[in-house]
Amino acid sequence: MRRNEKLPPFPTFPHGEGVKKKEKMAYSRIINESKHNHGANLNIRAKAKDLRGNMTHTEKKLWNKLRKRQLKGMHFRRQHPYGIYILDFYCFEANLAIEVDGGIHLFREEYDEERNRYLESSGIRVLRFTNQEIETIIDSVIDVINKFLESDP
Repeated sequence: MRRNEKLPPFPTFPHGEGVKKKEKMAYSRIINESKHNHGANLNIRAKAKDLRGNMTHTEKKLWNKLRKRQLKGMHFRRQHPYGIYILDFYCFEANLAIEVDGGIHLFREEYDEERNRYLESSGIRVLRFTNQEIETIIDSVIDVINKFLESDP
């Protein structure tokens, strides 16, 4: 959908009537094709919302350093849906994803590599940190992110 195109008015129905399946599908497609959602379907978006409410201690610790434009004035989003994936942290201005790798990632290396290839092919730069790095050397982690934000994409 192009930016200047107007959406048709949302259909209103008398009490007791539902939305026809074709009309419902058309509105879902419009929502999914918007730039903000990056093609994420409603299930991915719902899962991301759930994850925002259930962040790990390590994610909260990093989020407290990223939120409110504390790093180079950049705006970060947490648990951001992107296609079929949910990014731990995402900065649209820098096209940067930050992933926090817990213990489960030791057994998912192939999945993480595939995910990185997908994100990088979409033009997103990816930084990965372990839980241990964030818990023990958070200042060094923030320095790495700041240097990354200063570098050209």
